[in-house]
Amino acid sequence: MPAAATSRDRLVAAAFELFEGHGYDATTVDEIATRAGTGRSTFFRHFRGKEDVVLPDHEALLGRVGGRLATASPGGYEVALREAAGIVLAHYLAEGPTARARYRLASSVPAIRDREIASVQRYVRLFAQHIHRWLDTEPDGPLRAELVASAVVIAHNHVLRRWLRGETDDDAATAALLDHSLTLAVSLLRAPAEPGGTPTVVIAGDQADVEQVVQAVRAALGKKPATPGLGSS
Repeated sequence: MPAAATSRDRLVAAAFELFEGHGYDATTVDEIATRAGTGRSTFFRHFRGKEDVVLPDHEALLGRVGGRLATASPGGYEVALREAAGIVLAHYLAEGPTARARYRLASSVPAIRDREIASVQRYVRLFAQHIHRWLDTEPDGPLRAELVASAVVIAHNHVLRRWLRGETDDDAATAALLDHSLTLAVSLLRAPAEPGGTPTVVIAGDQADVEQVVQAVRAALGKKPATPGLGSS
């Protein structure tokens, strides 16, 4: 570990070493503090318990995400959503092996898994809060805001899980995959087009009779002339 590592960094590193070597349940706070070269009081200045030492600093991340969304200007909402999701992904990528060790622990320790699931909902609520502010006055705005918020978090987590499982290792490729996934997620930021499509205009000459006009309209709409059959007169 770098000499400049903080006591918090040392506690996190020590905790993961012990969790992977001895198991989560068998590891005590005292053992973590001793391995990190600190005392219990230092541990509890940074964390409330073992679960907190495992989880990323979601408070700081939520603050950064909220700060980026708060600065979004009309016309820049999509960029803000992409950059806000990118903040979270970049944090996990920077953690490297620690993030993957946490993922393995969450797969086997219910308390950690439950905390991570709860944190996902906090991100959804934060995104929704800002997207509602942007869209609520538009057609179907409140519904679209909820859909976009959930979709952005789902897109981010889909990409993050692939990286955590080792399916992607290249950071640039992972960021590109997030960009692609978010393209799908943010599509409802733009109001759907009104039904009906573009009107078709047919111009008929002065000498055209009704039958000729009908034939011209059918041709313009790509319809074949009606074929006489049962029920026709």
